[in-house]
Amino acid sequence: EVQVAESGGGLVQAGGSLRLSCVASGFTFDDRAIGWFRQVPGQMREGVSCISSRDGNIYYDDSVKGRFTISSDMARNTVYLQMNGLKPEDTAVYYCAAAEVCIDTILYGDLTWGKGALVTVSS
Repeated sequence: EVQVAESGGGLVQAGGSLRLSCVASGFTFDDRAIGWFRQVPGQMREGVSCISSRDGNIYYDDSVKGRFTISSDMARNTVYLQMNGLKPEDTAVYYCAAAEVCIDTILYGDLTWGKGALVTVSS
């Protein structure tokens, strides 16, 4: 069974940093793509970043480019999202999802979602 699980959310002041983790089980990351998304109540879920092992590409939404970094540790079947220079508008529930491939933060193929991790950035 394909599963992903997020961790590392919390409360941080503006300008601070957090590191989110997405641990995959039931599959190996080396032939998949992992994307990070975020959602605020009443708003649509938006893509944040994605890393695709099939082509080695990495994508970031313009809103986080230069502040967030996505990386992977295949030995641990884990994808990380390092978030620096956090802003109050980054406050959201962050989800990771696994699929076949991603292009421009959009995942393609059958998606498996985690349960989410809350990130709160105070002003």
